[in-house]
Amino acid sequence: MQALDFSRRADELAPEVLGLVLWHGQIGVRLTEVEAYLGLDDPASHAFRGPRGRAATMFGEPGRLYVYLSYGIHLAANLVCSPAGQASALLLRAGEVVAGEELARARRVSARSRATGLAAARLASGPGNLGRVLGLTRQDDGAPLGEEFFLQSTGESVEVGRGPRVGISVATDWPLRFWIIGDPTVSTYRRGARQ
Repeated sequence: MQALDFSRRADELAPEVLGLVLWHGQIGVRLTEVEAYLGLDDPASHAFRGPRGRAATMFGEPGRLYVYLSYGIHLAANLVCSPAGQASALLLRAGEVVAGEELARARRVSARSRATGLAAARLASGPGNLGRVLGLTRQDDGAPLGEEFFLQSTGESVEVGRGPRVGISVATDWPLRFWIIGDPTVSTYRRGARQ
C-alpha cells in the first residue's frame, strides 16, 4: 500500500481511508464509515476552540490516533490529519471485523449486551463499538500509525457516499460524512438536533 499523506485535510483523505483495514493486535477492522472534522474552521470539531483539553492531540503531528471518551462511556478513535497546528481529523464511525471476531465479540459483551447473538455487521458499527472492538484505552491517545496500530490495503475499490454528519448539533448540513455505499456495517443516518 502506498503510504497515505495524513498532512492533507480530513475531508480530502476520507475517501482513501474507506476500505482499508485498521489493525490493533489480532483485531482487523475494515473501515466503512468516517466523518471529517476540520479543526478551527469547524464548530462541530473538538478543536474549534483551540489546542486545549482533550483536543490537544488533534493539533499534533498527523498520522496519529486521537482517542477520547464520548458521553462518559465510549472510547472513540480519530485519525489526525493536516499539518501540525491545523487539527483536522477523521472520526472512525464504523467498520467490518475481518480478523479476530471471537475477541471482538468478547469485548462487546457487557451487562447490557450479549454480543454472542449480535450480527457480525453490528460488531464495530458506531464509534463506541468500533473503539471497544479495537480494545482502545485512554493511553492510545496520540499513538502513531505504523507501530501498534497500522492500516493495510485490501486492494478493493469502493463506491463512496457523502452526506451530513451524524448526531451533532452545529454545522449539521456540512457533507463531511463518508461511507461505503451499500455496506451493512454503516450506521443509520440520524439528523442531529440544531442548536
